Amino acid sequence: MKLSSPYPLFCFSALAALLFSTGCDRGSAAAVVAAPAVPVQVAVALQQDVARQIEAIGTVQALRTVSVKSQVDGIIAQIHFKEGDEVATGDLLITLDRRPFENARLQARAALASARAQDAQAIADAERYSHLDQQSAISKEAYAQYLTRAESTKADLQAKEAALANAELQLSYAEIRSPIMGRTGQRLLHEGSLVKANDNNFALVTVNQFVPVAVTYSVPERALDEIRESITAGRVTVAVTDRTTGAKRANGQLEFIDNTIDPTTGMITLKAIFPNEDKALWPGRFVYVVTQTGMDPQAIVVPSTAVQNSQSGSTVYVLKSDQTVELRNVKVARTAGDNTLLSDGVKGGETVVTDGQLRLVPGMKAEPRSASGAPLTVAGATAPEVKPAQTGAHQ
Repeated sequence: MKLSSPYPLFCFSALAALLFSTGCDRGSAAAVVAAPAVPVQVAVALQQDVARQIEAIGTVQALRTVSVKSQVDGIIAQIHFKEGDEVATGDLLITLDRRPFENARLQARAALASARAQDAQAIADAERYSHLDQQSAISKEAYAQYLTRAESTKADLQAKEAALANAELQLSYAEIRSPIMGRTGQRLLHEGSLVKANDNNFALVTVNQFVPVAVTYSVPERALDEIRESITAGRVTVAVTDRTTGAKRANGQLEFIDNTIDPTTGMITLKAIFPNEDKALWPGRFVYVVTQTGMDPQAIVVPSTAVQNSQSGSTVYVLKSDQTVELRNVKVARTAGDNTLLSDGVKGGETVVTDGQLRLVPGMKAEPRSASGAPLTVAGATAPEVKPAQTGAHQ
């Protein structure tokens, strides 16, 4: 059978010679150098600061949510807000019919006035009869009755004062005000509706505060120690990206770490707070969350496809200026998205092979090509560079 090209036969012969021969002579080395250049894809290794990041998907939550309910039974007389209004703390939301509460206050005032009159009369009687008691003009038993009556009317007076204060409090509940600053939701009742005090099954309206706003998300338990160390060092920051609009917010502060790890998923819940002055982060929306825990200064970054695993460890093919390749052992610090950070083996600015390694042997010539197959200049500066800005969750 006649082969259409001598190249596959040469690759097999070269590999067989390298793997199974007991030694390399000058002839075999010359054969490797004389072989046709293998087309490969390459990238330039960068040396720069790389952020340590943990990626997750989170949910925007209102910082505070309050279900507004009535504290008294009554009829809704007037509603002072529209659905979706921005309200401040103390703004009037709903007014109930005040008449029953005003009548109760009038009754409490009348009862208080009567109690004050009786108390004043009882005190006057006790003082008047105290002189007679000093002169032994009345019996001790009769004088004790006057003193008891004075104390009784005093206690009754205090009870009537408390009843009036309670009536005024009930009247104040006829005006339902916003307990927080936020945005109102749907209006669930209208004028004329009967409301019950502290109805557990029904709320008049819900007010959500999302200036500032919270974002909750979960990270793997292996990231917990690193996050805690970063919080102690004061270098942790949180950024989010809206999945729909692509809008980014990078001014989040990590405020909460849950007190337990979910044993079923191995995840732990975190919460970050964002100022959200423009109200771009809306409660209930899903966002991409990136927690930055620090920086790796002057790290060597190469595409992960450049790193190959072998029995001797991780290796990388480096394309030299004479278009020959050199196989080097490297130490992997960590991966970051589509990139790998190396701690040893490659220097910044060197060109590494990202595709076509299986057809290479050390010393063989390689022809760098673009992803479309077009040839590239051999100079390392012209090869595509890795983009560490696209790095993601590290391992």
